[in-house]
Amino acid sequence: MTAAAALTALEGLALAGLGVYALYDGIAGDPDSLRQAVTGGITWLLVAALPLAAAYGLRLGRRWSRGPTLITQLIALPVAWTLWTAGGAMAVAGVALALAAVAVVGILLNPTATEAMGFHAGE
Repeated sequence: MTAAAALTALEGLALAGLGVYALYDGIAGDPDSLRQAVTGGITWLLVAALPLAAAYGLRLGRRWSRGPTLITQLIALPVAWTLWTAGGAMAVAGVALALAAVAVVGILLNPTATEAMGFHAGE
């Protein structure tokens, strides 16, 4: 569970970093639209909140965190594919994201992990 929480937190931190960068670039850079750049940065920060909250819940062993974590990983897989098809450094990021997503899903669907989170057969 700790590994799943750590990988999910890393994904959330990457999204938060993207949001901070978008805000910085929008304010300090020369965007076409300042409003659009700031809105994009804030959106990335809000999107980062889901995996960060889910990682926190996983770390504490909360049942509610399993669903948001699985949803986050399932969304990450097409994103990883898109990064892979972009080539270059983006392909490396896509492979890393795909490996992290598959690892987290594998951990969360493992019978030992489901028992540890309080899910029992027949529920």
